[in-house]
Amino acid sequence: MSATVLLVDDEVRSLDAMRRTLEEDFEVLTATGADEAREQMARREVHVILCDQRMPGTTGVEFLREARERWPDAVRIVISGYTDSEDIIAGINEAGIWQYILKPWVPDHLLQTVRSAAEARTLQHGLARLDLELRSGHGPLRAKGQAKLAQARSTFDFDRIVRAEGSPLDALCAMAQRIARHDLSVLLLGESGTGKELMARAIHYASPRHGGPFVVENCAAIPDTLLESELFGHKRGAFTGAVDDHVGLFQRANGGTVFLDEIGETSPAFQVKLLRVLQEGELRPVGSTRAIPVDVRVIAATHRDLEADVRSGRFREDLYYRIAGVTLAMPPLRERPGDIVPIAQRLLADVAAELGLPAAQFDDDARAVLMSYPWPGNIRELRNEIARALALGDGATVMAGAFSRKLLQGQAGAHAGKLNGHALPATGTLAERLDAIEAMVLRETLLRHRWNKTHAAKELGLSRVGLRAKLQRFGLEDK
Repeated sequence: MSATVLLVDDEVRSLDAMRRTLEEDFEVLTATGADEAREQMARREVHVILCDQRMPGTTGVEFLREARERWPDAVRIVISGYTDSEDIIAGINEAGIWQYILKPWVPDHLLQTVRSAAEARTLQHGLARLDLELRSGHGPLRAKGQAKLAQARSTFDFDRIVRAEGSPLDALCAMAQRIARHDLSVLLLGESGTGKELMARAIHYASPRHGGPFVVENCAAIPDTLLESELFGHKRGAFTGAVDDHVGLFQRANGGTVFLDEIGETSPAFQVKLLRVLQEGELRPVGSTRAIPVDVRVIAATHRDLEADVRSGRFREDLYYRIAGVTLAMPPLRERPGDIVPIAQRLLADVAAELGLPAAQFDDDARAVLMSYPWPGNIRELRNEIARALALGDGATVMAGAFSRKLLQGQAGAHAGKLNGHALPATGTLAERLDAIEAMVLRETLLRHRWNKTHAAKELGLSRVGLRAKLQRFGLEDK
């Protein structure tokens, strides 16, 4: 049977266009708002939800967050414009969004994305059934399971963490690989987007628990009351809306690893409950009086300074020492500039495949721009810029002009004392320093206009002849 796709968009024309694109391959349901979408999902099983972000009343992320709680098996996709990117990124973890599609969407890309989503759901259910069958001990199925496990271990191996030779991550990965063999709790510190979850997966698959589940929960994405239920489970009738028993993530991860992302955002009240579970090795689902033993390894992560939070009383000291058996600090991208190009090349291949585009490569100017920027948003920001450049570019080469103006200017935070990512000249006469600054401005403007001299000259208030003279003067004319 074909998958059922629910389209949610308040613009009827857009809804009709998506329906026409998908109806030959899927059974398509439509809704013009969150209320109508809830009614559709209450009546029918929906495999994939495709929801526009900007709708009156309930936004796309808000509705998908609700859908995650009520219909967790449905794969969730949101459609947004570039101006919504910050809201979408903030909501990806909260709503468990599988993918987001940028406007204006391309029919082939839309169709391929929904096909991949439906396939992902089928594979998820297939693996769940396979796991049940493996428990019966059937030989051939067990062999298949071992093969899949070996593939997963290879995929998330420490060597697959992309980095350049001599990267600061080398020593960190070597230490993580050694501690992975021992059943110690691990605390990963680092800014958002530095690859903490990837490191946690590598530790899990290098550990004796590699055959068990690896489950992830973002502690900042949901309130304490729901977080307790999500992690420890609840009994039917424990609170309003608890219509069935719910098995928490700790029970699902029994024998494996629980990754608690942004643990520093939890409240002291929840910290007490988590500490009790970690100390006693058992939990009580919300509304239950019976303790259930659990055997899990906890890897926690945060972007906060937990030691400072302990000193201020915001984070419990006893819980801190419970989760910080070993502490690893993930360096931000700006502190490992040699890794930027290798990571960007991997992301370029991945994003091109996701968007249904042919393989692409960066030109020299594009690589120079990537290296010049401090990347305050780390790898997530890098991925967004690459997706933008691919969507706006044409051809198999990504040029610097396809990047955002912010990236081309290369200024953010501590780099505000630089121009286009390059340090302002600190020596030389005034004329020499002004010449260096002028050359930087010319190069940044030309990069942004993809070396269109007419447009660059107009922005700079120069004639084409005047611009050409300056390019010859600063050795930029050859470009």
